[in-house]
Amino acid sequence: MKSRQLIIAAMVSVFSMGVCQSVLSQDKQTQTWSAKSQASEYRVGAGDVLEIATWKELELTRKEVLVRVDGRISFPLLGDIPAAGMTPMELTETIQKGLKGYVTAPVVTVTVTTPGSQKVYVLGEVMKTGEYPILKSLTVLQAFALAGGFTQWAAKDEIILIRKDGAKDRIYKINYKDIVKGRDVENNLALQANDTIVVP
Repeated sequence: MKSRQLIIAAMVSVFSMGVCQSVLSQDKQTQTWSAKSQASEYRVGAGDVLEIATWKELELTRKEVLVRVDGRISFPLLGDIPAAGMTPMELTETIQKGLKGYVTAPVVTVTVTTPGSQKVYVLGEVMKTGEYPILKSLTVLQAFALAGGFTQWAAKDEIILIRKDGAKDRIYKINYKDIVKGRDVENNLALQANDTIVVP
């Protein structure tokens, strides 16, 4: 009887370990995909601080490189080069191409250490109006939380989100009441850099 119980316990233990390993594996895959996705989509902007490292070339490595308001950076041998609007990978390729005239097979890594360009603005009838950094994925509801919630006069069903689309402004109507009631969760949009939320 005892031997049978031991066998069952062992089978349960093995099964549990297999499930845990499967879940951990899936989580790891999800995190890796997410990190790659974010890296490929991020666009460098004015105010960002970059770390630019050139392998085995200390003179061509900089810990803090500020992207200026004109969207350019200064780098040894290359002078001023455009950076705003590029992904880190695109900027890496640009610098590597420029250095080929000075360094044999340069290997460059560009890392965004301070995403200063990634900000949203919350205005109107909220407790704390102002600009807020996008340090991670940020939604409309999370932005309201950062702004301290609404004042008593806020028209929560007439909120608008203004998003730059090239030279034009795209307007989204946000009904906070419907979102929190689960009727319009699609409008709990993921915010992008320079989005402006206005609460009348």
